[in-house]
Amino acid sequence: MAHILVIDDDEDLRDLLSQYLMLENHEVTTASDGLAGIQLVKSEKFDLIITDIIMPNKDGIEFILDLLDDPDVENTPIIAMSGGKRKISSEFNLVSASTLGVKAILKKPFTSHELYKSVKSALT
Repeated sequence: MAHILVIDDDEDLRDLLSQYLMLENHEVTTASDGLAGIQLVKSEKFDLIITDIIMPNKDGIEFILDLLDDPDVENTPIIAMSGGKRKISSEFNLVSASTLGVKAILKKPFTSHELYKSVKSALT
C-alpha cells in the first residue's frame, strides 16, 4: 500500500499508530520530532506524512513549513494531529495546520476509524 511517516514525540502513540497502519498493510517509518522527520524526508520517499503539532526540537508547524519549501516533497499529503497540551488549544494548532494545506486533521484522542478514514482520504 503506502509508505507513511509518523512523527510524534509520544513513543506509545507512535507505536500504536504504526500498528494500526501496518494492519492496513502500510509500510511505516517513525520519527520522534520534526527535526528527525526532516532528516527522514531528505533520505526516503513517503506517500503520506502524519505529524503531531506540539513536539520538541522542531514542532509540526515548523516541519510543515520546511516541507512547503522543498520542491521534492511539497506535494506529499500531510495529516496533522494535536492534543493541545500547552496553553494553546488543539483547535488552534489544527486550524494553523489547516491554513498550511494539510489534507486532514485529527484531534487527540481519536479513534482507529477516524485514523483510517483520514488516511484513505489523504491518499486519494
